Amino acid sequence: MEGVTVLAAGKLIHTITVERQTETVAASGAVSKAWAPIVTTRAELVQMTADELLAGFGEAQGAALVFRLRWQPALADLTTADRLMFDGAAYDLDHVGEPERRRVLELRVVRRA
Repeated sequence: MEGVTVLAAGKLIHTITVERQTETVAASGAVSKAWAPIVTTRAELVQMTADELLAGFGEAQGAALVFRLRWQPALADLTTADRLMFDGAAYDLDHVGEPERRRVLELRVVRRA
């Protein structure tokens, strides 16, 4: 399959959780916001060199990472308003790559300040 990225199961060694902010309204009318998990899955952490990061996306304000994971229906409406939890830290979604033939999804994230 030429031009198709294939994820080897052995590279999916990191556990990530994708979360979406939700709002709940109490009986008193008070609105509270919380992060709810969409999916917890295994992912490949792709290393980026400093040159690639600076040349392609400008200077980062925090730790920037790229994850590759298998596409799944729960992630079909993923946007940059969602966030990713990895290794106990929250990361903002900076870019959600177009799923390659509904097989591989690439997420570029920046650690929250």
